[in-house]
Amino acid sequence: MQPSLNDIDDMIVHEKMQAALEYQNEAWADGMADGIEPEIIADAAIAHAIRETIRIMGEQGAEALLESLRDRMLAGEFSPSRTLQ
Repeated sequence: MQPSLNDIDDMIVHEKMQAALEYQNEAWADGMADGIEPEIIADAAIAHAIRETIRIMGEQGAEALLESLRDRMLAGEFSPSRTLQ
C-alpha cells in the first residue's frame, strides 16, 4: 500500500520535530554546562518561542497555540513520568 500525501507530510513534520528537539536538547545541555540554571534556560526558551510565534502567527495565533499547549500539559503530554505506548 502506498502512503498518502498526508502520511508523507506527517512523516516530514515528525522528522523535523525530532531534529528541532535535538537542537533544543543541545542548546539546553550547552547552557547547563555553562552554569545557567534550568529555570533560566526554560524561561528564555519559552519567551523566545512566544516572540517568534507572535511574529509568525500574530497574537491570536500565539494565544491559540498557548491554549493548545495548556490543554496538552494538563492532559499529561509533557510529564516526564509519562509512558508512551
